[in-house]
Amino acid sequence: MRRRKLKLRSALEGFAEKRGISTRLLILFIVLFGVSVTLAPPTQHYFAQRAQISALEADVDSNRKKLEEARAELQRWRDPEYIKSQARDRLHFVLPGERQYIILGINNQVDDGTSTAAPINQDFPLGVPWYSRVISSITSVGVGAPTP
Repeated sequence: MRRRKLKLRSALEGFAEKRGISTRLLILFIVLFGVSVTLAPPTQHYFAQRAQISALEADVDSNRKKLEEARAELQRWRDPEYIKSQARDRLHFVLPGERQYIILGINNQVDDGTSTAAPINQDFPLGVPWYSRVISSITSVGVGAPTP
């Protein structure tokens, strides 16, 4: 055992003398290299986990914002006036004594390229209340179909 240490020491001293550095400095470099090799994987895992934590925190923040928006929407739907306004806008409801006017021909073009839903039948004019469209779709079923 003693001989191995002497051989290692003499080899290091020989290497150090050839390079022009001291033996202590060479041993210091070897120790620092060993420490850096030992600490490299844990530090890499630490930074990877920190990045993952940051991504998850950003995800939580975006989900929190969506939750607040949903709560605000729920609060709006609890207001009877908001419900009335939505019924008037979306379903074309009118209050008793009011008269509804629907203007046709403003924008009859349908963009089929961006929609993934089923295509709208072009025989039904746009801008007509939903209930009129439902009645006309029911009455037009089977019209023009060949009978066997």
